[in-house]
Amino acid sequence: MKEIAGGVCAAKGFRAAGIHVGVKTHNVQKKDVALIVSDVMCAAAGVFTTNVVKAAPVLVSRAHLADGKAKAIVCNSGNANACAPQGEENAERMCDAAAKAIGCASGDVLVASTGVIGQTLKVDVIEDGVPKLYALLEASEAASDAAAHAIMTTDTVKKEVAVETTVGGKTVRMGGIAKGSGMIHPNMGTMLCFLTTDCAISPEMIHAALLETAQVSFNRISVDGDTSTNDTCIVLANGMAGNAEITEKNEDYAAFLEALKVLCTKLARMMAKDGEGAKHLITCTVQGAASEKSAETIAKSVISSTLTKAAIFGCDANWGRVLCAMGYSGESFDPDKVDVHFASGAGDIAVCEQGRGLPFDEELAKKILSEDEVEINIQMGEGDGACTCWGCDITYDYIKINGDYRT
Repeated sequence: MKEIAGGVCAAKGFRAAGIHVGVKTHNVQKKDVALIVSDVMCAAAGVFTTNVVKAAPVLVSRAHLADGKAKAIVCNSGNANACAPQGEENAERMCDAAAKAIGCASGDVLVASTGVIGQTLKVDVIEDGVPKLYALLEASEAASDAAAHAIMTTDTVKKEVAVETTVGGKTVRMGGIAKGSGMIHPNMGTMLCFLTTDCAISPEMIHAALLETAQVSFNRISVDGDTSTNDTCIVLANGMAGNAEITEKNEDYAAFLEALKVLCTKLARMMAKDGEGAKHLITCTVQGAASEKSAETIAKSVISSTLTKAAIFGCDANWGRVLCAMGYSGESFDPDKVDVHFASGAGDIAVCEQGRGLPFDEELAKKILSEDEVEINIQMGEGDGACTCWGCDITYDYIKINGDYRT
């Protein structure tokens, strides 16, 4: 397996585009609608927000995925179309506009939105812009880049990855673009992620692979503890790689799943690192837990702790906050067995052993925590369970960004 260029256009038979149509009115230079299209019908699957309040595009896309097939994805940024007047009607109108341009059934188009909640979507500007958007479709790295930028809201960098592997003796490519900077919490966060692959795989198997992958990637990140109304991750597989269709969990399925996990983990880390106002990516690895599930729960609790996030922002090796977050995670463990290390490219330092503080070099600790990627490594002494989760620090800029996000 290797990382390649091309994003959602890396796989055979996929084209993309992104333009400004007028959903975002404050900056006409910012793209606000993206379109991804396959040359042929795809096996398709999606995972969506666990929030009880679900945006209209989530409801529409889930309905359109009932047959496990799709051909295109249309997405806007700047307006979430959640809790908004005519929400589902406008989401369907986006699908209708894309389907008319592509020449397919509206039910074969999936839809997503991101932005402000509760405001009516200016669907007319999207309808007017779709023909131009379709005309710009290309199978190129630049086209994927345009689509990646068109789905961004408070993101400061685009999230785009592609990988190449071998499945059934054939070269298979898969790529993805994502957005996510705030309202990110385990069990999906304001994240949109669109994945494409030319692997031949059945709708049942691609759905199984996506569920398993989301659990160990997107569901293991947290920025701010808020789970969005719009979380959507969609994968399209058009079979143009020419491998024998994967219809069961065999060796080919394992190869496909491994590549999908690599791809999505890379995108998940990008979202955590680009948390609103963030200065640090926090990687928390728990080892020696009673089970993988226990390790995951504890690691999530640590990366979600506001006090821990604040300490990392201040480059303060306040390890007591780590143990505190572990303690209220809901998992049972013996605190007197816990060891904690902080690490980064600048070194590694033990701060807690057997549940008790250690004397350590504060200057070295500060140097370690001053790197933009830091690790909190925890040894539990309870069993063989292990898990890694990702988060970010919380900064003054997070408040600035969200204090006037709507206005």
